[in-house]
Amino acid sequence: MTVSASSTRLYREATANVEDAATAIDMDQKVRRVLLRPMNELIVNFPIERDDGEHVVLQGYRIQHNNVLGPFKGGMRFHQGMDLNESRALATWMTFKCALLNLPFGGAKGGVSIDPKRFSHAELERVVRRFTHALGENIGPEFDIPAPDMGTDAQTMGWMMDTYLNSRGPGERQNARRVVTGKPVELGGSLGREAATGRGAAYALRHLYGQLDRSLRHQSAAIQGFGNVGSHAAEALAELNMDVVAVADKSGAVYHPEGLDVAALMHHASRHRTIAGFTECDTISSEEFFALDVDVLVPAALESQITTDNVGSIRARTIVEAANGPVTNEASDLLEQAGVNVIPDILANAGGVVVSYYEWVQNKTSSRWTAHDIDSRLRDAIWDASDRVGAVRKVQGCSWRRAAYIEAATLLQKVYRLRGIFP
Repeated sequence: MTVSASSTRLYREATANVEDAATAIDMDQKVRRVLLRPMNELIVNFPIERDDGEHVVLQGYRIQHNNVLGPFKGGMRFHQGMDLNESRALATWMTFKCALLNLPFGGAKGGVSIDPKRFSHAELERVVRRFTHALGENIGPEFDIPAPDMGTDAQTMGWMMDTYLNSRGPGERQNARRVVTGKPVELGGSLGREAATGRGAAYALRHLYGQLDRSLRHQSAAIQGFGNVGSHAAEALAELNMDVVAVADKSGAVYHPEGLDVAALMHHASRHRTIAGFTECDTISSEEFFALDVDVLVPAALESQITTDNVGSIRARTIVEAANGPVTNEASDLLEQAGVNVIPDILANAGGVVVSYYEWVQNKTSSRWTAHDIDSRLRDAIWDASDRVGAVRKVQGCSWRRAAYIEAATLLQKVYRLRGIFP
């Protein structure tokens, strides 16, 4: 097993967030020690057969960081850079995200270290089913509930659910559908789940602008990443009458000073799986993209995209972290000192886990909520958390990121004090 330097730095960022919040609230040392390390760490090695008959052994992970608030919850990522430390960092952030949003879940994360683009559809199904089988009793609808992440989707969750259900007794199968969230609606998934993370980011931005007594109308936005999160964020911002002037993905970046046709770009990206080749706009470099003079920048791709190396070129007035950890802590501090509002990831991208909770509840109660009901509940949840973070920020005189972690850490400490530590 190898652990990359970049994932090690990422895990240091996550633990620094915990340490900073713990110090700010004078957290009990015993609680601090618990929150600084994952409860459970699982590594599984499992074989699959490729389409040409070759057998390969893959490595998968599941990090279960904390479950003091409820069952472990977190995505399953299929990415060639996935390793133990990246899983640890993402699971840690998920614990604090769930606490901030007052969800009855703890934090987890996992996945398989592969490039899914190098596997056929049939091979991916075999990967998912073998991985789920290898995890065995380490996931469950009241214990650890996976969801989609980078490189996985609703179909992935459908295969994972089916594999898990077929390991249950006949009387348990229908009741255990909530073992995963983010699955297809036809399999018990929730309306609104696919767009939830992007829409949640838009609601967090709308709340911030409301606090600043500013209008979003014709404010300019640039979005890095145009997958599930970035595309739905663009759609939601367009609904708020913002001008999405630039979008970037792995193929490059496109720009139009008066605003891109978001619906047309989404159609193009869905058809071609890239924004490359989209017409009626200019192409710009990655460096030019990050240096654009825009009102709002939405990093919705990978971690550590804005660092001390490029933070000096940022001209956006607000940054919405729709990805996990796209702005390093040091870069975030520099931006805040320069008067840039950085809406942290544990608030800005919490929409996915919020609607995952709604899906879990719907499965548990055998009910079906409307898309309007889900979207309204999502908006209210993001705005409630934003209100609480804003109140902490005002009292502490600190950054949005620190305020969010302080709010989450306060709840976690209170729960540990009430429950105690067994025995």
